Amino acid sequence: MRFDLEHDWQGNMSTPRARVGERAKTHLLLVLCAVWLFMGLIGHAPWKPFESHSISIIKNMLDSSQYLAPNSAGNPNIVDPPLFYLSATLLAKVLQPILPLHDAARIASGLWMLITLLMIGMAGRELWDKGIGRQTTFVFMGSLGLIVSAHTLTPAVASLTGLAAGFYALALSKRRPYRASVLLAFGLTVSFLSTGLLPLSILLATCLILPCLFSFWRSKSFLYVVAIAIAIASPFLAIWPALCLIFHPELFNAWWLQSFAQFNDSYHVYFLKTLLWYAWPALPLAIWGAWRYRAQLLSKPRFQLILTFTLVAWVLIGFGADRKDIFALPLLIPLTAMAGGSIETLKRGTAGALNWFGLILFGLMSSLIWLGWIAMMTGSPAKIKERLAFLSGVTQLDFNFIAVIFAIAVSLIWLFAIFRAQHSNRSGATNWAIGMTCVWTLLMTLWLPMIDSARSYSTVFTQLKDALPKEFACITSNRLGESQRDLLHYYANVKTQAFEKEQNLNCDLYLIQEDKGREKIDPGADWKLIWNGKRISDRHEYFRLFQHVN
Repeated sequence: MRFDLEHDWQGNMSTPRARVGERAKTHLLLVLCAVWLFMGLIGHAPWKPFESHSISIIKNMLDSSQYLAPNSAGNPNIVDPPLFYLSATLLAKVLQPILPLHDAARIASGLWMLITLLMIGMAGRELWDKGIGRQTTFVFMGSLGLIVSAHTLTPAVASLTGLAAGFYALALSKRRPYRASVLLAFGLTVSFLSTGLLPLSILLATCLILPCLFSFWRSKSFLYVVAIAIAIASPFLAIWPALCLIFHPELFNAWWLQSFAQFNDSYHVYFLKTLLWYAWPALPLAIWGAWRYRAQLLSKPRFQLILTFTLVAWVLIGFGADRKDIFALPLLIPLTAMAGGSIETLKRGTAGALNWFGLILFGLMSSLIWLGWIAMMTGSPAKIKERLAFLSGVTQLDFNFIAVIFAIAVSLIWLFAIFRAQHSNRSGATNWAIGMTCVWTLLMTLWLPMIDSARSYSTVFTQLKDALPKEFACITSNRLGESQRDLLHYYANVKTQAFEKEQNLNCDLYLIQEDKGREKIDPGADWKLIWNGKRISDRHEYFRLFQHVN
């Protein structure tokens, strides 16, 4: 029996034929994407380092309406352009009546990732064939390094969206040039207005190198695609720098110079090592695909695009990004595109081994999460509860009915997928994505109170806020980290003056962050201790607040 699907995302609304089961697979993809996107976006405090910086900027935007020059309490300079922060601020303003500010703002990351998943799937389908887009999306969702970053309040998420759109536009450029031009313009604009010159340079360099190296891309059609895209994007690329130069020239000039200065690093080896775990399982599948199609790597347009984008992104990220794994996100785009089309060519034994490795890995992780939750609820096994309480500071979990229902439902779905699905090459990617979603959901439901307790500054800085005198002029801080200054601003609505910068104690309050292994600061006889505190599970840092006695 056959039936017609009502939609063709790639073509002109034609109705391609499909076998029974395609609709069910599409529904599985939609449900899996919804669960994967939603879990982890709400229900926890801002976590450092990326979310602390972002939430301070968003609070600044809401309080002072300073939308052009995003800066935080911990860093008064512009680090990234404002697009992501504006989207998060808008959502925070709309949803704040029903959600805490940080949860409402974090919804922006989910929306940007939704567009990214769509672009990744469309690129996989365009480069390979129908059905491969779904597999490419599953491989992307199953990447070990993506899951935490995708649910983080950071502009790197929006930048990834722009790069994915640009990659899909290049894949589409031959068949749908005008549509590709619009998508490429969207990618250029979003990537630049999210994190600046680095992602913009990746897209532009790829557009330049492809026709220089390969005759397929050396055509008038591709030239028109790039030219039209730049023409469309140019006003959007110029409007923020122009306005920022008018209203905040010093901040913009400092950001502009720093944007070029950042390309002095060389972390290429670091990012290669990071990809060994960060891009799993996309990396081994992509390597297999490169070997399987080695004779076509330099002759087929799809491989030319994947290879060029990968090398360009790796070279520029190695020179221009900080030594943090989140900046490896752009490399997932071409790797998953290659992996999505290479799954079908795996030998049966290899595909089975990869599938069973995922089942064992996620089965073991899920079992340990359930065991830890049971230990915290019942007190048995006692050693496990003791260890979790030591690491998190939580001695007893409250029973959350909704969280447990979600955890049970996702666990059952994963078990059903294991025992009822036919084992094939494609099922390996599907099972991996379901397993990753299951583990992430369990962490964000059963273990979220413990994780949040270990990482949140909410309690300690709320206590500090309550201890502040009703009237004070300002607060000098010493050794207070950038993330801590941002979170103090968010929770206590306080911005401190760093002693390291001012080199004086002109304020009437003095906040000191003490770190384990460093000599304790003695403020002198003129200062009276009015509060001290630390996070429940933290054994490395604590805070002391002093008031000047005269």
